[in-house]
Amino acid sequence: MHYRTNKRNNDELSILGYGCMRYTKNGNTIDQEKAEREMKIALEAGVNYFDTAYMYAGCEVCLGKFVKKEQCRDKIRIATKLPHYLVKKGEDLDRYFAEQLTRLQTDYVDYYLMHMLNDVNSFRRLCDLGLKEWIEGKKASGQIRNIGFSFHGGTVAFKELLDAYDWDFCQIQYNYMDEHAQAGIEGLRYAHEKGLPVIIMEPLRGGRLVNGLPESAKAEFAKTEPNRSPAEWGLRWIWNQKEPTVVLSGMNSTEQVTENCRIASDADVDTLSQEELDTYVRVLNEIHQKIKVGCTGCGYCQPCPKGVDIPTCFAVYNASYADSYWNAFKEYMMCTTLRKVRTNASLCIKCGKCEQHCPQSLSIREELVNVKRRFEHPIYKIGAAGVKLFMKY
Repeated sequence: MHYRTNKRNNDELSILGYGCMRYTKNGNTIDQEKAEREMKIALEAGVNYFDTAYMYAGCEVCLGKFVKKEQCRDKIRIATKLPHYLVKKGEDLDRYFAEQLTRLQTDYVDYYLMHMLNDVNSFRRLCDLGLKEWIEGKKASGQIRNIGFSFHGGTVAFKELLDAYDWDFCQIQYNYMDEHAQAGIEGLRYAHEKGLPVIIMEPLRGGRLVNGLPESAKAEFAKTEPNRSPAEWGLRWIWNQKEPTVVLSGMNSTEQVTENCRIASDADVDTLSQEELDTYVRVLNEIHQKIKVGCTGCGYCQPCPKGVDIPTCFAVYNASYADSYWNAFKEYMMCTTLRKVRTNASLCIKCGKCEQHCPQSLSIREELVNVKRRFEHPIYKIGAAGVKLFMKY
C-alpha cells in the first residue's frame, strides 16, 4: 500500500480509503459479517482511512462494531461528517457529535467534515451558531483531530469556502470525466497549494465509469496495453497526480477490495506513459460524442449577476446525456439547489453579460433555457420546495 503525507501533521494516509456508504444490505439492514470480511481485507492490506457519515444509515454503527472487534482504533483514521443542514441551534453541534461518537464506539474523530458544505453562506450561518468556537473546543480536547468539509458545486464556490476558514483538509468529487467540472482540477490544485490534504470521492462516478461507459469507450481501454479494467484505469488516472491524498472507494465485495488494494500498492505519481494518457483523451472523446454544450468549465462567464453557476449547470446537463439522466438530476439538485443561496439555471434573466466573456462563443442564455427544461420539471419543483422547507433556518 502506498501512502501520502498530510503535511500539516505528518500523518501518513493510505492512498486508498474505504468509503463506508455502500455496504451490502439485506433489505434495510447492513450485512455486518460481509462488511467486516471486506474491511478486514482492506485493513490487512494497509488501508488506514475509513470514511462514513451521520446520514449513511447504519454505516457509523457498522464501522464502530468492526473497529471494536478488531481492536484497531490506533491503526486507522476515522472520517465522519456532521449533517450541518440539520443544525438549527448551537446545541445541535454537541448533540449530533455525541451521537456519532456513540455509534462509532470511540472518543475522538480523526477527520471530521461538514457534510455537503456547498457555499460560503451556509458556512457563515454555522459560524453565527458558534461553529468556530465549537471546533476550537473540540480540537483542544482532542475529540476532533482535523476539521474539513465535503463539497459539491463549482470551482468559484469551492475556492471561496477554502478561503473562508483555516481548514485542515477537504473532500471533493474528482475523476477523469470531472476534470473540469465541480471543484475540478483548478480547485484541487488551489487546495493543494494551500497545503491541504484533498480527499477524493466518486473516483469512478459511483461505478458509472465502469459499467456505464459507452461500448466505444470501453473498446479504447481494451485495445491499450497493459490490459486493465475500466476501474483500474479510473483509479490510476487520479493517483498519477500529486495533489490527491486519499481516493475513496465504496467497496462492497472481496474482489473489489483485493483489486483496489493491488492497484494502490503499485500506482504512483507520473507513472502513466504518454500512450496511456492519450487513451483517456480518446475515451473522453467517445463519452463527449453525446455532449450537448461545448463548455470547457473555464469560468470566464462568472460571476453571474443573478448567481447562476453556469459551468456547473452545463457540466451536469452534459452528464445527463453522456451518463445516467437521474444521476445527473440528483447532481443538479445537490450542486445548484441544496444550498442556502441557489445557483440553478432558471435564475437567468438573459442579460447576456456571460456571453460577452465566453471564449467558446457559446449561446449561454439559450443553453440555460435548455438546462431549465431538462431538469426543472414538476419533480424538481416538488423536491426544491421540500429542500426549501428542510433548509429553513
